[in-house]
Amino acid sequence: MGTRIGYAVGAFDLFHVGHLNLLRHAKQHCDILIAGVVSDEMLRQVKGIEPVIPTAERAEIVRHISFVDEVYVETSPSKMDSWRDVQFTHFFKGDDWRGTEKGLRLEREFAEVGVEVVYFPYTAHTSSSSLRRALDAITAGATPVAAAGH
Repeated sequence: MGTRIGYAVGAFDLFHVGHLNLLRHAKQHCDILIAGVVSDEMLRQVKGIEPVIPTAERAEIVRHISFVDEVYVETSPSKMDSWRDVQFTHFFKGDDWRGTEKGLRLEREFAEVGVEVVYFPYTAHTSSSSLRRALDAITAGATPVAAAGH
């Protein structure tokens, strides 16, 4: 059996324990873990999200997680483009994708090039979306003085 090269991708914006869990679980299932960090442009284009933390800073944070061997910044919405660049053998994703149209399409595409898709439990109690909503609520309730940091 050859070297297992794992790939776990995410925005990794507002880094939280769910991100850490994904990377930790992924590293347990491969020899080399490459973390894909979705670029600001792709987040805007694909998810319609304005990142809080810029791409370069998110990549720097993820690069220093002990489970991560390399970081790859995704600039294309196609995971096959990422595979062509990185040549991973295993693709790791939260199980919220399992059985979905996107997940099944990904499994079919990756099966054609011999990549195994591995799902890990999604950390439902913490997500970037919930953190984003909390920040929005805090910001909406902030007075100009509080928002200025006084």
